[in-house]
Amino acid sequence: MDYPYNSSSFPSAAFMTKTPTPSRLIQNAYALKAELEWLSSVIEARFALYFQQDTPHRSIYDISPPDLEKLPSIYADIVRHYRMNVNERLILLLALAPHIYPQLLDRFFTQNAQHKRPFTEFGGIKGTQHGGFLPTVETAAFILAGNDIVGRLKIWALLKEKHFLFKQKILDLHPMTVGEPRFSAGLRINEEYLNYFITGGEYHPPFSAQFPAQRLTTSREWNELILEPQTIDGVERIKDWILHKHTLMKDWGMERKYKPGYRTLFYGPPGTGKSLTAALLGKSTQFDVYRIDLSKVVSKYIGETEKNMANIFDQAENRKWILFFDEADALFGKRTHTSDAKDRYANQEVAYLLQRIEDFPGVIILATNLKHNLDNAFSRRFQSMICFPMPRPNQRLLLWENAFPDCTTLAQGIDLDEIARKYELAGGAIMNVTRYASLCAVKRGNKTILKEDLLEGIRGELRKKGKTA
Repeated sequence: MDYPYNSSSFPSAAFMTKTPTPSRLIQNAYALKAELEWLSSVIEARFALYFQQDTPHRSIYDISPPDLEKLPSIYADIVRHYRMNVNERLILLLALAPHIYPQLLDRFFTQNAQHKRPFTEFGGIKGTQHGGFLPTVETAAFILAGNDIVGRLKIWALLKEKHFLFKQKILDLHPMTVGEPRFSAGLRINEEYLNYFITGGEYHPPFSAQFPAQRLTTSREWNELILEPQTIDGVERIKDWILHKHTLMKDWGMERKYKPGYRTLFYGPPGTGKSLTAALLGKSTQFDVYRIDLSKVVSKYIGETEKNMANIFDQAENRKWILFFDEADALFGKRTHTSDAKDRYANQEVAYLLQRIEDFPGVIILATNLKHNLDNAFSRRFQSMICFPMPRPNQRLLLWENAFPDCTTLAQGIDLDEIARKYELAGGAIMNVTRYASLCAVKRGNKTILKEDLLEGIRGELRKKGKTA
C-alpha cells in the first residue's frame, strides 16, 4: 500500500493500519519520547554555547541522536525511509514539539534583559489560543547554526520546495507578511503526518471551509454494480490505469510523453450509479474517494473558489485519492461571453481549475446529469467519457431483486418482472421505493413488503419527475 509520501516500497506497510491500535500508539510514543529528549538536550546545548555558559559540548552535533534502526514505529519508518540527517530530524521535531510536548520550547521565552523584550534570534510567533511557543524558521536556524552566518545560509537549502520535507508535504511554512524575512515564517507539520506520528492510523481530513470535500464510501461490492456492459468496460479502463500506471509511466518510460493523471467524465440521469461507481472504484483499488459538490464550493466572492479548490488539490497531490466532482456543470458549464468583470472572472476560475485538473497526477472524475451543459473545451481533456444511461428492464429487475432487506418477504401478487418492465426508474429511485415500503412494514410490525406500499413509493418517485403512474 502506498502512503502520502508516494513510495510503493515504503517499509511502514507492516505497521500502518486503517485504525490506530494501542500497540502502535505505544510504539510511536516510545520513539517520539527518545527523539524529543534529544531535541531538548540539543536546545540546552545551543543556549549554553550561544550565551557562553559552561557545557561539556563544543557543538550541538556532539549529542548523538537516538538509534531508530530497530524501532517499530511510523515515525522511525519515515526517518529511515528518507534517510533523514540530523538537521532534518531536528527541524521535524521542532515542528512536532508544540503538539506533543509544548513545554519543551518554553526555554525560548527567555527575555533579553538589555532590551527588555524577547530575543529576536529565537524567532517564534504567538498563537491565538495556544499559550506556548510556536517555532518559526528563525527558531530552527538558531538551534542549528546559532550566530554562524554560513550555517544560517545553509538552512535555505532546507526551505526549497523540492526538498522532500516540503515536496511530500510533511512540513509547510505558515504564510508570512509580504516584505518580512523568510525566516519569520511559522514552521508547521502537516495534519496528516501529525496523525500518523501520534496514532499510526490513516488520516481522513474532515469537511471544512478549508477542505470542502467529503470522503465517499460504500458497503456495496463490485459484483453488485448493475450497469450496461460498455459502461462497465469504461470503468474497468480507469481501474487498469490505477493498477498499472507505475509500470507504464516509470518502467516503460512514458512519463515524458503522457500527463501523469487520468481524467474522466461520468454523465447520465440522476440515480444511475455514478457516485456508487466512484466509491466502488476507490474501494476495489484501495484509493480514498473525495466527493466535491461544486454547487456548494463555488463562491460568489472573487478569488474564494480558486482558494477553496487549491486546498483540495494541494492536499491530494501525492496521495492515493480519487477526486470526484459532482454536479460538475455548476462550474464547468458553458462559459459566458465576457460582458462584464464578473463574467471575465468566472471564466478565469474555469481556466484555473482546468489547468489544475490537467496537471493533477491522480484520478479525477467529473460527474454531470446533463452532458450538453458542459463546455465543449472539456472533451479533449478527458481520457474517457462514460455514459450512465437509464437501466433497461432486465437491469431494473436485477436492481429490484437486490434492493430489499434480506429479512423481508414479498407479499403475494408482487411481480417484480412486471414492475421492472412497466416503470422506468433508475437504481437510486428503486432504492428509495424499497426504503419506503420497508419502513411501512416496520411500522406495521412485520417483515412483509406489500404491493400497495411499493406502488405508492413508485408514484412518489414519478411525481419527483413530474410524471404519474
